[in-house]
Amino acid sequence: MKKIFLITLSVVLLSSCVSQKKFTDLETTYNRAKQDLVDAKADLQQCLIDKDVNSNKVTSLENQVTSLQDDKKHALTQVENLTVLTQSSSDNIKTVIAQLSEKDKYINGIREAMTQRDSINLAIKFQLTKELTNGIQDEDIIINVEKTVVYISIADKLLFNSGSTTVSERAKEILGKVATVISSRPGMEVMVEGYTDDVPIKRAGIQDNWDLSVKRATAVVRVLQNDHGVDPKRLVAAGRSEYLPLTTNDTAAGRAANRRTRIVILPKLDEFFEILEEKP
Repeated sequence: MKKIFLITLSVVLLSSCVSQKKFTDLETTYNRAKQDLVDAKADLQQCLIDKDVNSNKVTSLENQVTSLQDDKKHALTQVENLTVLTQSSSDNIKTVIAQLSEKDKYINGIREAMTQRDSINLAIKFQLTKELTNGIQDEDIIINVEKTVVYISIADKLLFNSGSTTVSERAKEILGKVATVISSRPGMEVMVEGYTDDVPIKRAGIQDNWDLSVKRATAVVRVLQNDHGVDPKRLVAAGRSEYLPLTTNDTAAGRAANRRTRIVILPKLDEFFEILEEKP
């Protein structure tokens, strides 16, 4: 009996020892699990924090991408505008260059025409001088070239008697030489201008110096047309009266110098105006 009691007591004690150990182990496992749970919660909290941070970063990056896309579109628009502007500017530059080129051609054409005209006028002056000095030596005949126009100034004492509008025979010889040169230049016009001094005149058929200057110019034109065959469409008669004197009218010599007839040989005015009206 005593032996059974001891055995039973041993079993109870042994069983008690095993339960205590298991309890300890379970407690240890529990504590570890509890700590793991705490750690897991901490990790979860950190993950949530990181998620918010990353979400903000993603949003910021998305905003940057959107901004960059907008900037790209704006830049493309500017490039397109610049391309159009550059093309337009290029076209404008080409147009301006073309216009300048045409203007250069126009200017060069005018210069060539002026040079040619100058050469023609100088040739006319040379020919006139040669014709008029051939058998006629007189200081009252003056030939000048001014601004591409030839001027032949003849004192009235060589052309008319005092107060007369009838061309003298000697004057017809002079005008014949002028007509020879005029006829050799069919592309030129001829203007005959009459000038007087300031001494008033009034006689039969002549009312004043205006009348006298015009009639003298007309008389010279008639001689060029009727006696020497100059085409009347090329002739112009004009009177200047006393209002464009060469010098003073206070002396006899001055008045004599102012009484003159001037023959102007110049390019045809209609052709001259056509040149000016040409578009470059």
